[in-house]
Amino acid sequence: MAVAAVSEAWPELELAERERRRELLLTGPELEQRVRAAGGRLPPRLFTLPLLHYLEVSGCGSLREPGPGLAQGLPQLHSLVLRRNALGPGLSPELGPLPALRVLDLSGNALEALPPGQGLGPAEPPGFPQLQSLNLSGNRLRELPADLARCAPRLQTLNLTGNRLDAFPAALFRPGALPLLSELAAADNCLRELSPEIAHLASLKTLDLSNNQLSEIPAELADCPRLKDINFRGNRLRDKRLEKMVSGCQTRSILEYLRAGGRGGCRSRGKAEGPDREEARRKRRERRKRECGEGEEAWVDEASRLLLRVLHVAENPAPLTVRVSPGVGDVRPFIVGAVVRGMDLQPGNALKRFLSSQTKLHEDLCEKRTVATIATHDLRAIRGPLLYATRPPEDLRIVPLGRREVKAKDLVRQLQLEAEEHRKQKKRQNVSGLHRYLHLLDGKEHYPCLVDANGDVISFPPITNSEKTKIKKTTCDLFLEVTSAASLQICKDIMDALILKMAEINKYTLENKDEGSLSDHEVDAIPGQVPGPRATPGAEQAGSAPLVVEQVRVVDEEGHLKVVYPSKTDLDLAAAHVTVLR
Repeated sequence: MAVAAVSEAWPELELAERERRRELLLTGPELEQRVRAAGGRLPPRLFTLPLLHYLEVSGCGSLREPGPGLAQGLPQLHSLVLRRNALGPGLSPELGPLPALRVLDLSGNALEALPPGQGLGPAEPPGFPQLQSLNLSGNRLRELPADLARCAPRLQTLNLTGNRLDAFPAALFRPGALPLLSELAAADNCLRELSPEIAHLASLKTLDLSNNQLSEIPAELADCPRLKDINFRGNRLRDKRLEKMVSGCQTRSILEYLRAGGRGGCRSRGKAEGPDREEARRKRRERRKRECGEGEEAWVDEASRLLLRVLHVAENPAPLTVRVSPGVGDVRPFIVGAVVRGMDLQPGNALKRFLSSQTKLHEDLCEKRTVATIATHDLRAIRGPLLYATRPPEDLRIVPLGRREVKAKDLVRQLQLEAEEHRKQKKRQNVSGLHRYLHLLDGKEHYPCLVDANGDVISFPPITNSEKTKIKKTTCDLFLEVTSAASLQICKDIMDALILKMAEINKYTLENKDEGSLSDHEVDAIPGQVPGPRATPGAEQAGSAPLVVEQVRVVDEEGHLKVVYPSKTDLDLAAAHVTVLR
């Protein structure tokens, strides 16, 4: 009887088990009541679904702890999203170990501390050996676990915004602790000091420590070899000139000022360090660059490099802008856009290779669209500015790829019926195509969509694009979008990967126009490697023509900038065969 009661109370779990689903989303008012009845925990049956790769439980004010059995029962979990719940003050028992986890979102909870046994997971061996993105923003944390770097040694993005931290643990910045960390956000905390050891973060690109209580910025920050975007606004710095600079100057100017020693104590050892000290610092920067692989470019033949030219908003007479409605914050808050001009999709299998590369990115980096979704459009069919918003399923109308105009509510119902019919015909539980992504909309009262200036919905993530903006062989200028419910950095990383792949395909197409039909595996045989030229006469000149990547601004309803892509920190590709012209 107990098992039957649980099945009745949690029909999503029974469905996920029967259909052998790899993704599961639990949200909505019914979830609140069921979790409260279960004592503020998730049901144990949830942890008997070992095939799950993606689990999201969000917006449940009754959820105080996940409950025991998560780590043992979900060993293949890639993404765990537990945002906007009431987790806290600690995690009991601790979440890990989760050896396959890549994305962990605990934002918007009531966490106060993550001590051993009530935190993320063990440090030896690492509880999260594959974790790339950790979001702890919007909690009440007063300190971070001292062993965080050992627990998640491959961390790339760490978001600590909106907590009560007054210091970072010293172990976070020890040499080699987090060699891949590229984004560190800790705005709106109580940080009083930033250690000079932060220079050991060799991959750091973006640092946001705005609205804290810092009085100094260490000069050693300028030794971070890849740092391109910093934000220290809202701190009362002793060096008043530096305080003005962080409010209005570019990152490069601020770092140069720090490197030169600044004024009034930014470099605590002052001028006594002399030229020898500065020379040692210069050598360290060069050594770090070599360690990061930037020195590889010298070994690559200039003629074989891929060229990408970035067209900045200020240089563009008609830049495209995306305005974001506040409603997307609870559904799919992150979006990045870019315009790419100069693609040649007409020869041979160029279009097929482009679409195949997008599918591969959806399967791999996007983790079957659970982490992010890519959409590509024919730019000529779009009229800007664009609006990224949400609409009720019965009000959202779109012409899906290969279908007639339909309401989103009816499209989802059609796809569900098709999926059921597919299962019956194939006599198996797994489904293919768009049907695999329907579960990502479970429990959503509003659906995200991208609308152009004509009022046409051109994208309905994570399900489909519009037939109106479909990519064709004649398409040469494209608008690209990446949306995510996980993080902005994931959007940027996937956009980087997509544009790099487009450059590889385009160069290969230009160099092999006389080959006609080419197999898909030829261009994908070695990731990151461009096949040697077998070009027609003049192809070398054509192959050197860069793709133009135009910046796209994403703004809020008042027109305030949220993100621009590509910024100075984007397309910072370590691949030696790529040259980005800015």
